[in-house]
This record gives sequence, structure tokens and C-alpha cells, in this order.
Amino acid sequence: MAAELTGAYLTLDDGRPAVRFSRTYHHPIGRVWQFVTDPEELAHWFPSRMEIEPRTGGVIRFGGDPDLEDSTGTVLAVDVPRHLSFDRGGDELRFDLEALDDRRTRFTLTNVLQSADTAARNGAGWEVCLAALDARARGEDFEGAHAGHTPARDRCYAAYIETGIPSGAPVPGVGA
Repeated sequence: MAAELTGAYLTLDDGRPAVRFSRTYHHPIGRVWQFVTDPEELAHWFPSRMEIEPRTGGVIRFGGDPDLEDSTGTVLAVDVPRHLSFDRGGDELRFDLEALDDRRTRFTLTNVLQSADTAARNGAGWEVCLAALDARARGEDFEGAHAGHTPARDRCYAAYIETGIPSGAPVPGVGA
């Protein structure tokens, strides 16, 4: 079964590589903000536990990712309920929310990459995580794991490589 890819590889104006994903959720912006900042909501889709000190310069704690060590990051910018960006392991993650009306919100995740060769790997991981968020937003349970090494991630990774997205970085949880 071929993977349906929703991410795009791009080069930002400042020359940094990134992968970007966009969704429209049938929820008001405040509810979508909860999906991306509330630890209980994040547990349903984000690849690790995440606790946020929601202020510029605040600390973010990551833990429980089956493929990565527990770590911390720093909030780079926050504009409740429209924007959150933070660093994680050398990458920058940006969550941008735009109210389309009082019941729909456009959600955009941009993963600014430290290295272009992580694009296929990270894109594949976000595909699985965002499928879990999509299910949560519909009020459904996500079938299977949304973090760690999974067959769904493998399919997406292979599909990204096939489309020519930069790859080659080690994949956590695979190999020695």
C-alpha cells in the first residue's frame, strides 16, 4: 500500500531547509491551540511527552519518545493562540494557527531542519503523528503507534525518498 504524503519540502527565505504540513480542522482556534499546547492533548499525537512553559525563552521538556533521549528545548516565540515555535534537537518546530471562521482553523506545522538530509526521515515521522492528530480532531482513536519505529513510518519514508526528498540521515530506532 503506497503512502499518501501530505508534506512539502521547501527552502525558507533564509536558506534553511524545512518540511511543512497544513491541515484544516473543524474546530475553533482555541480548541486547536489546545491540541498543540496541552500535555494531555499532545499525548495523543506528538512523538514524545511535551511540557511547555508558554513564554518566549520558556523551557520545553520532552520525554518518552521511544527513539530519543529525554531532552529540553526553548520556546522561541509564542503568540496565543496563533503561534508557537521552539527548538528541539537542533531543529525548529513552528505551529501556526489561522482562524478561517468561528468553527474552522488552518493548522500549519513547519519543521525547520538543521540538515537537509533529515527531510525524508522527519517528514515520514510527522505524517504518522499528524494522522494521529487528524483522528483526534475528528473525535476518533488512532489505530497503532504514532511514535517510534512503525510500518506506517517506513512506508512514508520510502515514499518520500522515491519523490526525491533529501534523505540519508540515520533513522532513530533502525539499525545499530
